[in-house]
Amino acid sequence: MIPLSYNVRSLVERRATTAAAVLGIALVVFVLSASLMLVAGVEKTLGGSGEPDRAIVLRKGSDNELSSGIEIGSVPIIAAAPGVRSGEGGGLVVGEIVVVAAMEKLGGAGMSNVLIRGVAESVFRFRPEVRFTRGRAPRPGTDEAAIGARIAGRFRGLEMDRTFELRKNRSATVVGIFEAGGSSFESEVWVDVETIRQAFRREGMVSSARVRLESPAAFEAFEEAVEQDKRLGLEAMREIAYFEKQSEGTATFIRVLGSGISFFFALGAVLGAMITMYAAVAHRQREIGTLRALGFPRGSILLSFLVESALVAVAGGALGSLGALGLGAVRFSMMNFDTWSEVVFSFTPTPQTLATALGVSIAMGLAGGFLPALQAARLRPVQAMRE
Repeated sequence: MIPLSYNVRSLVERRATTAAAVLGIALVVFVLSASLMLVAGVEKTLGGSGEPDRAIVLRKGSDNELSSGIEIGSVPIIAAAPGVRSGEGGGLVVGEIVVVAAMEKLGGAGMSNVLIRGVAESVFRFRPEVRFTRGRAPRPGTDEAAIGARIAGRFRGLEMDRTFELRKNRSATVVGIFEAGGSSFESEVWVDVETIRQAFRREGMVSSARVRLESPAAFEAFEEAVEQDKRLGLEAMREIAYFEKQSEGTATFIRVLGSGISFFFALGAVLGAMITMYAAVAHRQREIGTLRALGFPRGSILLSFLVESALVAVAGGALGSLGALGLGAVRFSMMNFDTWSEVVFSFTPTPQTLATALGVSIAMGLAGGFLPALQAARLRPVQAMRE
């Protein structure tokens, strides 16, 4: 078995070609890691918006809150369904109106849709994870608004104590900035439900109704009661399942785009590693002949060159992963394809992401180094030493 120190010294001697191969693999790993981290961020932001003891009710056939409409008179019937928690003095059932409004992005980035949620005063009891970092909650019946921390300062007027246009000739003033555990609610604007109802002419309707259940196990009884009542024409979902479904389109788009870019970069990295290893074989034929003359079998030569390729790949994978980890503090906004509104995500590193990136880098190194290693193993000792 050829010592590992031999491979390390060989790579150090060929600094320029080794560095080029390492950087090529690092670039691929960086792109792949960034896309996987962004997918994880999307799933965490949207999927993390739900709670196991909450359910959402939409009009039957609706994919999301924007396309749903429920008569206000149906909300008390929903609240009386089996499995709904009771006896806590309110905050157990909330009917909300969801709309989108086009707003101007700061920095000359054009216009984008922002999701505006009409909420009742009880919403802050219903969602105890919401906490205000600045200011206070909007007062009922007023043109006041609270904004999520992730979109604060990203759009014109969405800043503390500033006024923005809710709709033409109807403005709202920001009186509070809130956080909600990193969920998608932090990319929304919350206004009193009656204000939204008047401004957008949604009299007698809400987009959705949410309930707190006695326990996660109570959902089946609640779902059956709501969906079997033909008068309502509604369907119920666990809140977690709803938000996971909302994240599928955006996550799939990022995953496909990132994988496509990484694939083409990976081809270049594999070719780069292959060229590097072929050059190493060409310049080290006398060394290979000496090793064969000393009695090292062809299998050891093959394994030795594959080890060198793997070392290059591991170095590139580590460098690319470290670069991607630096994106952890970056926030990235893009369109949610289900609500057609802008949502702010963060790059979220996970052990699975880093393991996948490192595995891909090693695979690229071995793929690029196999044929050169095979050529080195096939060299005859006398021929190699002559050349």
